[in-house]
Amino acid sequence: MRRPTDIEKYQGNYSEKGLLNKLSKVARWAGAKVVYAVLLLYYVLQSPDVSSADKTKIWGALGYFILPTDLILDFIPLAGYTDDLAALVYALHAVAKNITPAIKERAQAKLATWFKSIDQDKIDEAIK
Repeated sequence: MRRPTDIEKYQGNYSEKGLLNKLSKVARWAGAKVVYAVLLLYYVLQSPDVSSADKTKIWGALGYFILPTDLILDFIPLAGYTDDLAALVYALHAVAKNITPAIKERAQAKLATWFKSIDQDKIDEAIK
């Protein structure tokens, strides 16, 4: 079984185009928790103050998310994105110091374009 701590090895699968393409196709299927985690990492990655080590973790987690065939296949109902969420949460914890209120606001605003009715407190709690 792959451990989230090995997530950096998936950084070669990351591309901004690939990420945005995957999100546009699977946002509603993956769910608000997964999408919010992806958006937080994506916006942290755009910050000029993020260290190379933190970027490597983010690229790895987002690269893992992009992969269609990972530990649990993404198309499996209810379970398909649980491994992705684990990798994303690992990366979020690793780079938490970089998540500013402005980044959270951007992620929440974008999340609202896919999910009209969300409980942000439940989303935040799920990714802690």
